[in-house]
Amino acid sequence: MGVETEERLAYLEKLVDELNEVVAGQSKEIARLTQRVAMLMEREAAREAEGGGGVIIGDARPPHY
Repeated sequence: MGVETEERLAYLEKLVDELNEVVAGQSKEIARLTQRVAMLMEREAAREAEGGGGVIIGDARPPHY
């Protein structure tokens, strides 16, 4: 292999390693966010089951009007 080819290969290997680190970090972040969304969905389902959702949608008036 020529020097230019070896330099290019070294650059590409470094780039692949850096991208791998980014993907691994994103995977961890996605897992963490997925867990948080699941927790929030469970919390909201429990709140709805108790009848205390309290979310006003659109032009709906609160019950005290």
